[in-house]
Amino acid sequence: MKRPSDHELFGKLKSAAEAAEGSRVYLVEPFPILADLLDLNILVEDLGRVIPKIVSEIGPRHYRGKRPPEKSYEDKIKGCELYAFRWESKELGCIAYFKFALKDGALWISSLHHHRPRKEGD
Repeated sequence: MKRPSDHELFGKLKSAAEAAEGSRVYLVEPFPILADLLDLNILVEDLGRVIPKIVSEIGPRHYRGKRPPEKSYEDKIKGCELYAFRWESKELGCIAYFKFALKDGALWISSLHHHRPRKEGD
């Protein structure tokens, strides 16, 4: 069976929402992520409210990460698995991309931005 399974993805999304509701949200690379958040009209202090809303829009069919999930090379979350999703977000009003890791009960955001197609048709 290829990882992550739908069941595993549901669990990761639930854990991400719970961490956000508990104000356990961190940005892997703050400056580029903050710029992307501003582009989405999200203030960093609103992440605890926004993340559970956007996570409720995402399901396993939106998973765009590798199978098995790639591991982060960033020092803060080194070795943690990364989960990437792309979906049409009603909350954000765009096709959005969200990549995160979970570490010690905290949500680590690697990317949250408008979808940026890499090639035509992506």
